[in-house]
Amino acid sequence: MSGSPAQMPATMSRPRCLVLGGGGFLGGHLVEALQADRFPVRVFDRVPRRATSAAIAPGTEWLEGDFGNRGDIALALDGCDIVFHLVATTLPRTSNEDPAHDLESNVLATIRFLGVALEHGVRRIVFASSGGTVYGVPRMVPVAEDHATQPLCSYGIHKIAIEQYLHLYHTLHGLEYCVLRLANPYGERQRSDASQGAVAVFLDRALRGEEVTVWGDGLTVRDYVYVGDVAQAFRQAITYERPAGVFNIGSGQGQSVNDLLEAIGALLGRPIARRYVGGRPFDVPVSVLDIGRAARDLGWQPRFTFREGLERTLRWRLAHDAV
Repeated sequence: MSGSPAQMPATMSRPRCLVLGGGGFLGGHLVEALQADRFPVRVFDRVPRRATSAAIAPGTEWLEGDFGNRGDIALALDGCDIVFHLVATTLPRTSNEDPAHDLESNVLATIRFLGVALEHGVRRIVFASSGGTVYGVPRMVPVAEDHATQPLCSYGIHKIAIEQYLHLYHTLHGLEYCVLRLANPYGERQRSDASQGAVAVFLDRALRGEEVTVWGDGLTVRDYVYVGDVAQAFRQAITYERPAGVFNIGSGQGQSVNDLLEAIGALLGRPIARRYVGGRPFDVPVSVLDIGRAARDLGWQPRFTFREGLERTLRWRLAHDAV
């Protein structure tokens, strides 16, 4: 169980928060967590508000725009103190198909964004990095933040590059930052048609009675972390007492693909049909994060076990989707 979020002093006004990508799966949960803690929030996303399923309060400011457009970003940043950068235009699975696009739309766009953020007096940027891709094949498990970073996909490379530019802007300009290297978030409202997020994809196929495709032998191990816990880690980053930090955010435990399918089958009370196909070259065999630094310095630990998170995800899916 994690401790309560760090409290703001009674005399301090709450900083205005901007969530870049606030209409997405993770962004929606983060916005809800910030609103529950009474932070003023502005959402920036390329999709219109009506396109999101997040339970975002009616009065929340919503700006629709392009992350790569300087004018759109300048408008979004105006008057904001803390920025949560959750935007990514590629996926690990597809990023190697066009590394130039990955570089231009993520790294170059972020560098331009950082310049505008300085102009608008932003105090801190909290960046969603990828604990599942930046380390590459781990030399030891669980993987700590000081492990070598040797990504096997362009997606992981662009995440590391942005982390380094955040450090550069901190060194040159004093811009505060927090990097959260996320494991594999799952939970309510995760899309099952986005080719990312094994829990959502497998659960959807299982509920429909469809066969699940497994890459490799099903022994690939991943660290799955409930999205509500991830949102709280971002919330904790607001009151992190140092100007910069890099943290793994995961469950600290591994589940193989076969374990995941067995867990879903146990909840549904029936075995899950599966078909095994050839493995993928960018899939590392084991990825489990060491979350000790986040517990010690950020005051964060996951509150939900894997089974509890899976049960919550299933209940939401049954309540909101026709199967």
